Amino acid sequence: MRLLLKNISLPLAEFAVEVDVELHSQVTGIFGPSGAGKTSLLDLIAGLRRPSSAKIQLNDTVLTDTASGLAVPPRLREVGYVPQDLALFPHLSVRQNLLYGHKPESGRNPLFSFEHVTDLLEIKSLAGRSVTHLSGGEKQRVALARALLASPRLLLLDEPLANLDTALKDKIIPYLCRVRDEFRLPMLYVTHEREEAQTLCDEILVMTRGRVTARVDGRAAP
Repeated sequence: MRLLLKNISLPLAEFAVEVDVELHSQVTGIFGPSGAGKTSLLDLIAGLRRPSSAKIQLNDTVLTDTASGLAVPPRLREVGYVPQDLALFPHLSVRQNLLYGHKPESGRNPLFSFEHVTDLLEIKSLAGRSVTHLSGGEKQRVALARALLASPRLLLLDEPLANLDTALKDKIIPYLCRVRDEFRLPMLYVTHEREEAQTLCDEILVMTRGRVTARVDGRAAP
């Protein structure tokens, strides 16, 4: 995997996100305190925000290039995104949420089939239920499965464990490890918890007020 984030500039209220890195690890952690610009960086990669300047390239595909006016629409970026609020549709069943954006015809990777993803995350039995009747951990797994069923080339996870208590975090982390090991899918994982970063990430980018202030091995997370 090659993810180029070049000349990134996005003004925020108190500072600007300014990043210039090239990533090659399978799982890269984006580590830092709340308000450091971590989510804004994911939004730029997903195409949900417009930067003042940026070149964002995933492998051979340019997703954003402000110099040439290129901005691939979010739905065409082949980027799966699990936001912190999960963004599940409360009026739809679990199955309907999972099938939203599903690409069974893609044929690129059979690992992204409905059967395989729901088996791996152990949510097949939840398919007929309303998402409003799920526990916090079940909602996390459904949101993760929905992102995988879109057959992404890159997965963005924005503090997926932030709203869970310690017991639930301990239950969900093994599922995240399964996804990492089974799919070999490149991931950016936003967190401010050192233990999560050490467990899941190959390398860590430390962000402070919109800038990458350190880049370290995941096993030596700050």
